[in-house]
Amino acid sequence: MTKADMVNEIANRTGLSKAEIKTIIEEFLQLIKESILAGMSIQLRGFGTFFRKKKASKKARNISKGTTIDIPAHEAPAYKASKEFASAVKAQ
Repeated sequence: MTKADMVNEIANRTGLSKAEIKTIIEEFLQLIKESILAGMSIQLRGFGTFFRKKKASKKARNISKGTTIDIPAHEAPAYKASKEFASAVKAQ
């Protein structure tokens, strides 16, 4: 499902205009990005948590050149589903 599909579906379910829904979705996503960049996590009960995850440094192989490269430690955005949501997906 794309963002446009989500806008259409929410507009059909709520009766709100597509422009309003699009603005709300874009602001919601922007808020998540800004919060994660600031080091905060976003917890949505019953859905999951968006957060920054620390990744350890590691070695990788460049197969085409046959060399080993070092990947430094870094942080990446991550998502963890809530127990209820994960259980619902497993049950299907």
